[in-house]
Amino acid sequence: MPTGRPGAVATAASETITVFVLMLLPACAGLRIPSDPAAHANLVRVEANAILAELDVADTPAFELPSGVEIDTVVVTGRIVEISFNERLTTRPFRTEDAASVYEIFRGRLERYLEGRELSLVALGVPLRELVPNALRPRGERIDSTRIPTWPEPPRQPLVANIDHPHAPTRGLQLRNIAIWPSHGWYYDNGAGRWRWQRLRMFQTVEDLLTLSFAIPYLGPMLENAGAHVFFARERDPQPEMTVVDNDPSVAARGTFRISGEDNWQQSAGGFSAGNPPYPDGHNPFLAGTYLTTPTMPTSTSTIEWVPLLWKHGRYAVYVSYKSLAKSAPDAVYTVHHAGGRTRFRVNQRIGGGTWIYLGTFLFQSSDPDSASVTLGNASSVAGSVVTADAVRFGGGRGIIQRGGTTSRRPRYLEAARYHMQYSGVPDTLVYNLNGGSDDYRDDYQSRGEWVNFLRGAPYGPNRDRTLPGLGIPIDLSLAMHTDAGTRGVDTTIGTLAIYSIEGADSALTFPDNLSRFANRDLADIVQTQFVDDIRALYDSTWTRRALLEAQYSEATRPNVPSLLLELLSHQNPEDAKLGLDPRFRFDASRAIYKGILKFLAYQYGSDYVVQPLPVTHFSATLDKSRKVTLRWRPREDPLEPTAWPQQYVVHTRRGDAGFDNGHLTTETQFVTDALEPDVIYSFKVTAVNEGGEGFPSEILSVCSVGQSRGTVLVVNGFDRLSAPAFVEAKGLRGAASFLDAGVPDAIDYAFTGYQFNFDDRMVWHSDAAPYHGASYADYDTLTVAGNSFDFPFVHGQSISAAGFSFHSSSDESVEAGDVRLADYDVVDLILGEEKKTRHERSHERVRFEAFPPDMRAAITDFVDDGGRLLISGAHVATDLLAGESPNGAGRAFADSVLHITWTSSHASRHGGVYAVDDVNGPFRFRVNTQPDPYLYAAEAPDGLGASGRGARVVLRYTENDMGAGVAYWGNHRTVVLGFPFEVVTTPEDRDRLMRLVLDFLVAPDRER
Repeated sequence: MPTGRPGAVATAASETITVFVLMLLPACAGLRIPSDPAAHANLVRVEANAILAELDVADTPAFELPSGVEIDTVVVTGRIVEISFNERLTTRPFRTEDAASVYEIFRGRLERYLEGRELSLVALGVPLRELVPNALRPRGERIDSTRIPTWPEPPRQPLVANIDHPHAPTRGLQLRNIAIWPSHGWYYDNGAGRWRWQRLRMFQTVEDLLTLSFAIPYLGPMLENAGAHVFFARERDPQPEMTVVDNDPSVAARGTFRISGEDNWQQSAGGFSAGNPPYPDGHNPFLAGTYLTTPTMPTSTSTIEWVPLLWKHGRYAVYVSYKSLAKSAPDAVYTVHHAGGRTRFRVNQRIGGGTWIYLGTFLFQSSDPDSASVTLGNASSVAGSVVTADAVRFGGGRGIIQRGGTTSRRPRYLEAARYHMQYSGVPDTLVYNLNGGSDDYRDDYQSRGEWVNFLRGAPYGPNRDRTLPGLGIPIDLSLAMHTDAGTRGVDTTIGTLAIYSIEGADSALTFPDNLSRFANRDLADIVQTQFVDDIRALYDSTWTRRALLEAQYSEATRPNVPSLLLELLSHQNPEDAKLGLDPRFRFDASRAIYKGILKFLAYQYGSDYVVQPLPVTHFSATLDKSRKVTLRWRPREDPLEPTAWPQQYVVHTRRGDAGFDNGHLTTETQFVTDALEPDVIYSFKVTAVNEGGEGFPSEILSVCSVGQSRGTVLVVNGFDRLSAPAFVEAKGLRGAASFLDAGVPDAIDYAFTGYQFNFDDRMVWHSDAAPYHGASYADYDTLTVAGNSFDFPFVHGQSISAAGFSFHSSSDESVEAGDVRLADYDVVDLILGEEKKTRHERSHERVRFEAFPPDMRAAITDFVDDGGRLLISGAHVATDLLAGESPNGAGRAFADSVLHITWTSSHASRHGGVYAVDDVNGPFRFRVNTQPDPYLYAAEAPDGLGASGRGARVVLRYTENDMGAGVAYWGNHRTVVLGFPFEVVTTPEDRDRLMRLVLDFLVAPDRER
């Protein structure tokens, strides 16, 4: 098992300055060095500037001198000649060989001016060698110990630990606490007297949302899967419903709070109270109520239970609150009862009291109130300690802070950090209200760093009062994420900028514990390097590495812990936006940031690191006659990270439409379940784990053994596609064209504001109301958009089992590799969803997501040659197969002889109405979803189909134009091909009826033809 040693951080070869050999100027005969140090320094300055001028025009790509580099000062003192450069030299990364190269160039040219003195080259007040991050220095080279915490680290206990998870990382981010914030948010403009975004809607998104689409679904979970506890400066839960259950009754607290057992809990002032929202500016709900405390010597077992009144079935983040006291228990155990069972968490109540502490996000069923609750016992393993209890919150909710006489009227995850901080008990004038309530815009960006300081507390507290105790949480670093960088006007990316500060808010060069703020530069360099290296390797070899910029931005200067402001890309620039809208890029970019943070902290604390694995592949779930399920999968190699190899796997199980359980650990690449209950759908997902943590889950596969089954169906999930929307690029026209292809979000898209309406790239921004280039509608500002859930075998399986058939399921990779044989099943149901050939123009990878790759066509052909029965549904089944295909091509032959379809249109329906041609069983009309929706992904461009050959006929048509929507064939084999995805039929009743009709046709005896 390879592990990463401290200092083993990837570097970009293209970023390394190689030695540039300059011809030395002829020595001036009789050169005399002035005895006056000032005159001597002026002589050196003239020659040093000449060197800079030559380097600036040097015709070599190997030496990249940042623009604007100048000599600040030259000082001759004693035996040292010191040349100090301005900060422009430090806007590029330095490595040991880079510093040596610069020294060699200047020493060679200045040798006659030194007269035996030592040459010192300085920038940012330190020798150039000190610009090299500690972690990137060769083994044995001296490091700067002032920017590293004291080794060994003092003992720590995690703030929150999941007791029931079967695996815990040991070489990840365990014990680490990380604060992140995704840029801006919906805020109250005090001058205009209205709520608004801090940035413009461009290319179907806005910076305030785009950064969320990296942080919430990807970066936050990656850090948490590695063992870190992650704090968000903005609300992280997009669930618009919220229920708070509290010991203090109020109109805003919904649910039941009860105490069982005989032990007395003592009530004290200074806790949370939901009160009567909306809250005025300055109101702190964590000081408005009471909290409960156990006796120091409990005499019996007692439990507190919070039971929410949930109005809506769905996933809710669960937050707890408590009071931290001198004798607080370090091991209070909370149990979350959810739709997947129960999950216990050990919480260190010695820190973090007086705010919302996130436990996790869980599925709760409003129809089953007994499955939704949180309990807390009074026991602790530490004698003399006490357990405290306050409120529990379920969900993110909607705006609750009043500004200008109104709330935002939006889900809280859309709001700026200022308002989330107020609801989280943060002090106003020390943290989020730094401008007397008159400027929410400035408050917001200034407050984020001060919030970090409040979480940590004295002596790292808010800069207006560093002695404030705060919450005592040892925050290890903070990260600000932005995407605002302007436009370039040419077909290149603007790229990634890293901003750090070596000065604090008090202008000191050290943190309050005397750690050098040059640790900020190390963090910025390591994360930016990892980001650029990964994006160049995976997407764009010309991806721009922008400056490594030292600047006094609030988000980089105010935090009293290592901090970084990362401008990932420019959402305003078309070439950046193409990638920024792609969920695959968001995953890979977030993984790069996670890896950079992991490697930085591993070095800081003197530990090895291991990167969490990638999701597994070639997944299959098959039932045997005893109703046991065999799950098989393969690990996935990460070509960018040798440590990211799985050691074990966790198999998670879901029964019916409940939630997934905590999982079972296995070292094998297969898992056999116990016998399952008949007529119940069971679903499975697998995560790979190693010492670095847990990877993201596989797709979800489902099975069901139906009593008195009419046959067995294999559901093949061939819908793997994730992509950005189409981009149009013609003379003078440019932008995101969702009306052609909306792309496919990964589960949920948080960043979509509405379709772009201005494609004229000559129109520059003048005001928010003007039709600037890239301008987009706002009708989806407050909505999430559903995408590929990777859970559609369950949706198909519900209708298959309702029709009386058992079913198994498999990934398309398992079928294409021959791991699963189609011939073993009565019927095959191939899910193609929005699958179609997709490739980003700058990506190195081959075309992906082909609907019918050669191996799949071969497997299907073999199946139907033996008389197989086949259902295929997808929005591009004909377009992807036949568009651009020659009359004698393999795709056309497959369409004619196997599928028996022709292609009539790639955009056959706008509204999605479909009707059955044969009304023998009564009229059947239904609708498929073609518009962005929070619950069903949109098949915005379903295929129009025609029948090919004898025995084939159109059986479904679109209502708006009578184009074919489905074709059935009865001959040597039987097929039904739908030009729309089955899973986006809008109602379960219509899906069930359609599936029953299809299966009845496919398995009918020959005499019923």
